[in-house]
Amino acid sequence: MPNPGLPPAPDLPQPVPPLEELLAGAHVVSLPMRVKFRGILQRESLLLRGPQGWGEFCPFPEYEDAEASRWLAAAIEAGWQGFPAPLRTSVPVNATVPAVSADRVPDVLARFGRVDAVKVKVAERGQTLDDDVARLHAVRAALPDAAVRVDANGGWDVPAAVAALTRLAPVGLEYAEQPVPTIEGLAEVRSRLRGAGTPVLVAADESVRKESDPLRVARAGAADLIVVKVAPLGGVRRALDIVSQAGLPAVVSSALDTSVGIRAGLALAAALPELPYACGLGTVSLFESDVTLDPLVADDGAIRLRDVAADAGLLERFAASAERRDWWLDRLSRVHALLTPSIAE
Repeated sequence: MPNPGLPPAPDLPQPVPPLEELLAGAHVVSLPMRVKFRGILQRESLLLRGPQGWGEFCPFPEYEDAEASRWLAAAIEAGWQGFPAPLRTSVPVNATVPAVSADRVPDVLARFGRVDAVKVKVAERGQTLDDDVARLHAVRAALPDAAVRVDANGGWDVPAAVAALTRLAPVGLEYAEQPVPTIEGLAEVRSRLRGAGTPVLVAADESVRKESDPLRVARAGAADLIVVKVAPLGGVRRALDIVSQAGLPAVVSSALDTSVGIRAGLALAAALPELPYACGLGTVSLFESDVTLDPLVADDGAIRLRDVAADAGLLERFAASAERRDWWLDRLSRVHALLTPSIAE
């Protein structure tokens, strides 16, 4: 569940742009998905145009306003402050396979072109471990040499996670992302896997980005690596600080963003001192279309660092309904009101 106690992120331009300035460059879009992801077939997003470029505000509808304030902080950083200097010009990315049936795996992978790593969704509600096993085997059959990681989004309890990862391990897993919901559960899963000699690393995602203290997972010894996402953490600079303090290897991932949001993810990946794993920033390939004529998609397993601009024709073509636009603009107004006093103090 969203955590309403998350404080806003620091390091925003002073003062925060007034709401009228944000509204002047605001566009709400609804983009069709190629396959269902997180239970949706349409991804809605509010794009903001600032003096430094475009920012994206797209917290999922069920998130409370306090949690959504971090997403707005990240959008303002992108559009009004810009990004830190990069250390690399190209970022390796993984393909992402949603919880589709095994027979659909080849078609999903074909959208990504050549890749060296694949993230596979598992523990989907309404599916079984047999479904996960079949999906993993289909991925391995298609890409026998790729690094394969699984993402359970906290869908298992501790016994189920240990049993599932023990069964999936022979496929060859790079790591398992958020197998259980809690930090204490992650620590127990990690301990049990180690005790049994099961060679699966544990990665924390929700236990970093949804915690009021994102460093608690590192202090608890609950993960071998962390997954960081720009928008839920409040921007590139704050994410860099969290990675530095955590002292764990980091994987940069997306929050099902358009190319505008992916650009922020690339900025984070490009600025990290070390980048040991392929990043989950190839998700634009899951969309039928994008908001730019030159989408940030992988070429030969990587995305080249470059700026993007939303296209007026695509913004018009995929404009959300008047009702949904009003919903997003009202949400923007509420979240801006939460963010501004905290930053301007």
